[in-house]
Amino acid sequence: MSDDRSTEQDYDFRALEAKWGGSWEEAKVFEPQPGDTRERRYVVDMFPYPSGDLHMGHAEAYAIGDVASRFWRFKGYNVLHPIGWDSFGLPAENAAIKNGTHPAEWTYKNIEVQAGSFKRYGLSLDWSRRLHTSDPEFYRWTQWLFLTFFKKGLAYRKDSPVNWCPKDQTVLANEQVVDGACERCGTLVTKKKLNQWYFKITEYADRLVDDMDQLEGHWPDRVLLMQKNWIGRSHGANVRFALEAAGDQPARDIEVFTTRPDTLFGATFMVVAVDSDLAEEIVAPGQRAEFEAYREKAKAATEIERQATDREKTGVLSGRTAVNPVTGEQIPVWISDYVLADYGTGAIMAVPAHDGRDLGFAKAMGLPVRSVVENGDPDPAESGEPSLSPGTAKNSGPLDGLAKEEAIAAAIRLVEERGTGEGTVNFRLRDWLLSRQRFWGTPIPIIHCESCGEVPVPEDQLPVRLPDDLKGEQLAPKGESPLAAAMEWRRVSCPSCGGEALRDSDTMDTFVDSSWYYLRYTSPGLEDAPFSRDAVDEWMPVGRYVGGVEHAILHLLYARFFTKVLYDLGLVGFTEPFSSLLNQGQVINQGKAMSKSLGNGVNLGEQLELFGVDAVRLTMLFASPPEDDVDWADVSPTASSKFLARAWRVARDAGQAGAAGDPADSKDTALRRVTHQTLAQANELLEQSKFNVVVAKLMELTNAARKSIDSGAGAGDPAVREAAMVLTQLLSMFAPYTAEDMHEMLGGEGFVANTRLPEPDPSLLVADTVTAVVQVQGKVRAKLEVSPDVSEAELEEMALSAPPIVRLLEGRSVAKVIVRAPKLVSIVPGK
Repeated sequence: MSDDRSTEQDYDFRALEAKWGGSWEEAKVFEPQPGDTRERRYVVDMFPYPSGDLHMGHAEAYAIGDVASRFWRFKGYNVLHPIGWDSFGLPAENAAIKNGTHPAEWTYKNIEVQAGSFKRYGLSLDWSRRLHTSDPEFYRWTQWLFLTFFKKGLAYRKDSPVNWCPKDQTVLANEQVVDGACERCGTLVTKKKLNQWYFKITEYADRLVDDMDQLEGHWPDRVLLMQKNWIGRSHGANVRFALEAAGDQPARDIEVFTTRPDTLFGATFMVVAVDSDLAEEIVAPGQRAEFEAYREKAKAATEIERQATDREKTGVLSGRTAVNPVTGEQIPVWISDYVLADYGTGAIMAVPAHDGRDLGFAKAMGLPVRSVVENGDPDPAESGEPSLSPGTAKNSGPLDGLAKEEAIAAAIRLVEERGTGEGTVNFRLRDWLLSRQRFWGTPIPIIHCESCGEVPVPEDQLPVRLPDDLKGEQLAPKGESPLAAAMEWRRVSCPSCGGEALRDSDTMDTFVDSSWYYLRYTSPGLEDAPFSRDAVDEWMPVGRYVGGVEHAILHLLYARFFTKVLYDLGLVGFTEPFSSLLNQGQVINQGKAMSKSLGNGVNLGEQLELFGVDAVRLTMLFASPPEDDVDWADVSPTASSKFLARAWRVARDAGQAGAAGDPADSKDTALRRVTHQTLAQANELLEQSKFNVVVAKLMELTNAARKSIDSGAGAGDPAVREAAMVLTQLLSMFAPYTAEDMHEMLGGEGFVANTRLPEPDPSLLVADTVTAVVQVQGKVRAKLEVSPDVSEAELEEMALSAPPIVRLLEGRSVAKVIVRAPKLVSIVPGK
């Protein structure tokens, strides 16, 4: 029956979803089986947060991971593709406060909604390994890992100024502050001094940079660059400025880190961060009142505002002076908010001629500006603009005339000889602040005893469970964790001395949970360890990790850190957790991010009801390369539905025609050539994650098969059945319901997901002919179908004999013929 004469009513996506839905899970198709010795591949999607049903972004991200998983299965690998939920966090807690419930109620209700949607979406998931980070069985091991880090000296507590969200009433890590605001609620962040828990990630800063060599070519370049910039490794010198005694304040040194020790001769003042301990320690008694008033005022400014080059500079004198270690000059020490307490030592040497912020401060305070780099720029003291171009040292004594790198080395030797400094490496990265003053998170397993100090909870008492009786307004933030008021839960006996003690009332940042969950997937249900070393060795590192680029710094950096610590502890045998990373773009609408306020939101559930799962998946993957944004206004799920119906009818017609024999016996070599070229091209394209191009190739194969059915040997030809089978297998990665039905109609056994892609026949990958273009004076005048191995002489003769060329050259000589066999002949006529 001709495809063009059939109606589309015979393809019914609702019937297919009802028919095949749940069958894969019931048959355990995607669960790796014990004893399977095939080479393994591990695919992990960044696990979702249960904040409601799936949305359009989920539809794209999880379709991408599904294609990778199904493709590796087709290649004969034993594939693990699990699912879980990142189920601790503020949204659940805020919902519980609003609704007067416990966060678990909201969390697990949403998880079940999402789980149902994931199953409907036809994902090739191993549901037997499902996990939730808020399950005590999971967070027991998060606590165990915390204690392991604590015993290794990598978890510690200290007083420090921290980022504080006034709305969420909790501490934020630096990475969770975006443009001076809380990344979750958008409230401007302030500073607050608290005693907090930290992970010593800075101890691994060098390795976090150096090990990126393993990821080059396997992770997006922009992600590696973002991580390198965040870690911010820089080479320079620690230089000590001698602070003169003042009254009853003794002399002491102030140490600064600088990447430009060659400019030391241009340091005309120093600046100490207003919120640093150093400022509190050095301010002279006569300046204290002015300093404290200024410090209070500075609390209102965000870090982004404080570092802006165009912001008006303010500050107060400390009342102290310091000695420049290379010039011997006495220079004033100022206190200002444009220097940050947590960068370097919280103090800088100010070289206003060659730094924009220093120059702004010098101009505001009337301080001297001395240029020490000869580069042809105008003198900053006169122009009011910093001189930033490279050049040679000047006004710098023994450094004069030296180029930048030579001058830096010479300056380091100079301070080392004088005992006032040494060359060193500094990092922008700060230790990971993991304390959170909220309820719905993993309790920190430390007991505080007045006699014994910080005492780890014994392993046999893990997990430290969250109390079940706190809900609603009891969870409302009050500047400290709601757990602080749960005294029945907090009061315990000290495991060390047996005396009265209190549990730590903070919970852990949810990024701790996501730093190791992929390890737990390999050992579901394990009761005596967080994961099995044998299982981890079998499956890891993760072969393909899929998720949004918004996690390029926070999550990925923390997961890499965790892996390196676990490697040092002998718990894993690799230093990088994710061998390959694929970041998907956003799903937008009308050129903008989807938003209720903009009225351009698209509901995934409604799209699935209108067009079906397969059409939505196919639309997402055909719209663009995975890393690019998908604009829903520019795509057509209707067109995807029509293509799926067309492909389905190819399989139906071939299946109804019955057994077809050996494809090699078919005379339809043109279709066989398209089939095997599609196979070969799809293999290469799928390895490169060019899913949209693969879909285009499947459309071409469908058209070729339909053409053969309608105008060739018919649906019973072996070449048609071969094309339909290959089409079914490749299409199943994008449209599993449609492909499973096609597989059944073609008489396939079991599930299409359990089949293997055939190897393309090399003899069918060589084109019978190629198109040779014939140009006359640079314009295309004819096209010839020629053999791929045609000689230059043969091609020239064919070109000059082609009727269009003969007519064009009639009566004219040929001055020159350029032949590039087998694709081009260029003819230059004579005069």
